[in-house]
Amino acid sequence: MNRDERVVHELVSAYGRTYAEEAGIRLKDTPQPLYRLLVLSLLLSARIRASVAVAAARALHEDHLDSPRRMAEADWQQRVDALGRGGYRRYDERTATQLGDGAELLTERWGGDLRRLHREANGDTGELKRLLQEEPGIGPAGADIFLREAQGVWPDIAPYLDGKALSGAARLGLPEDPGKLAELAGKTQPAVLAAALVRAALDRQVAEDCLRRAA
Repeated sequence: MNRDERVVHELVSAYGRTYAEEAGIRLKDTPQPLYRLLVLSLLLSARIRASVAVAAARALHEDHLDSPRRMAEADWQQRVDALGRGGYRRYDERTATQLGDGAELLTERWGGDLRRLHREANGDTGELKRLLQEEPGIGPAGADIFLREAQGVWPDIAPYLDGKALSGAARLGLPEDPGKLAELAGKTQPAVLAAALVRAALDRQVAEDCLRRAA
């Protein structure tokens, strides 16, 4: 095992947990978990700690706001209260509006089913990213988050390693090339690799820990 392989091995072993998993989402290629991932991606894309976004996603689920229909039917205050309970207070009012508007758009445009959006993109990852950004509150960062995680159930987009994941690779002294990184990771799921690289990008101590373990 060469140096880069050791670094990737240590990274994935210690930090290879997807954000969907952290939020309690059992990701499958079915409407509800994909919608919950979209909501989580919106929450994570704000300038707020990932742990707070994950807690807010869990709080929305606990209030059964886990489908486009339920999210749209809930009143604005219900959404605000759930976000607040998860600690997502700085952006709660704007986000509550975006969640309601986004649920309505998803229902009207794709029948509440993100698999239809996936099919509409017809294998074009750039088009998939563009379509996701039609959802209120989902910008380029939110679309990247969604696709990094969704590649676990949409293998046609893998390996999806965006700029944030590649910046984690750079911090670790690894190649900044998705294909080479996937090769180094071996049988590791690309979504797991992507999440681990993002954690290294966001936290210098993660990278330092992995480099120390791999030395």
